[in-house]
Amino acid sequence: MSNKRVDANQTELVALYRKLGCSVVSLAPVGAGVPDLLIGCNAITDLAEVKDGNKPPSAQKLTPDQVRWHEKWEGSVRVINCPEDVIQHVAQLKGQRRISGS
Repeated sequence: MSNKRVDANQTELVALYRKLGCSVVSLAPVGAGVPDLLIGCNAITDLAEVKDGNKPPSAQKLTPDQVRWHEKWEGSVRVINCPEDVIQHVAQLKGQRRISGS
């Protein structure tokens, strides 16, 4: 486990996900490029990397570990940096239907 720092806006964004009806687990302590949040919504599990939208764009870039992780990941992951990103993400999740394996 790493002592990964959490972005200043993460608490606010997690609260908004929950207000919009999502389950949220912080994966930030995992480190190693793993995204910050595990999101559950509309029977869909998704991942989100939090970046602080108040920082300059150069400070919002993915770290080298995050870039490598995103490149290898075969599932869905998105970068969020403001409440509007959360609202758009949840709207997308609520518009999707779970695909059955049968």
